[in-house]
Amino acid sequence: MSGLNISLGYFITVVAVGAFARVLLVRKRPQWTFLTEFIAAFVLAACRLEVQTISEIGQWAGGLGPDVTLTMLFLAITIHGVIMQGVTGNPSVTLMGFLQKETGVVSTVLSLAGQFAGAQLALLLAGWYWAMELTDMHMIKNMMTAECSTSLRAPLIQGTITEVVSALAFHLAALSLHRRSQLLQTPLLALLLTFLYYVGSDYTSAYVNPSLAYALTFTCPGHTISEYALVYWLGPLVGMTLALLLYRGNVPLFFTKNLLFSKKTRFRSPKGKNSEEKRK
Repeated sequence: MSGLNISLGYFITVVAVGAFARVLLVRKRPQWTFLTEFIAAFVLAACRLEVQTISEIGQWAGGLGPDVTLTMLFLAITIHGVIMQGVTGNPSVTLMGFLQKETGVVSTVLSLAGQFAGAQLALLLAGWYWAMELTDMHMIKNMMTAECSTSLRAPLIQGTITEVVSALAFHLAALSLHRRSQLLQTPLLALLLTFLYYVGSDYTSAYVNPSLAYALTFTCPGHTISEYALVYWLGPLVGMTLALLLYRGNVPLFFTKNLLFSKKTRFRSPKGKNSEEKRK
């Protein structure tokens, strides 16, 4: 349990630093959205890197089973959703806002850059943290950092389809719940992401987040950068676009007309009256 306590201390430290930086930034520079996205991506990736360590090594180096992994994952996503309300650290969500014409080109590009920079900083922090070798689990993780196991365990087409379907399910749920209270929305989406991870763990781990996938698996051998990009960048983008199309009936940036749903008039005049007017 000492290993789990150290991991919990790491989680608490990362979340506390992220929350403090978020509050400080909102007070000083509320218009710098890209920096809040940087913080959100950093906190999420830093926590998920430790969850991944528990998943890969914890069972035989610290006696931490899959139930601990799923519990820690659910808590990490839930707490992230609570302290980072209004930002996600997810490039797919940022691009959805752009496709809905809610954000401009400059703001979108800066947010995307911030998200990937946050993921890179999380990688550096995790590497430094593992190098301290505070537990047997971290000692083993430090030794195998350069030879980490990839999350892409399926053929490219199957992996891409997994990410497309996972992103489609997540974004449809997020769109359906966006008018609900955070008290309901946050745990439901966290539960869905945890379920998708559990179901997709033998394929891609269903990250549905390009910057998160970059931090968790792009540095692992086994596939090229272009193969990872196909699965973890293009897959979530296609799934997100399909979700937007199914939910709204169109993609506002490209189409103003509803492509799926016909707008019916609310009031209809009686058939008898119409026939009488035609006779006149």
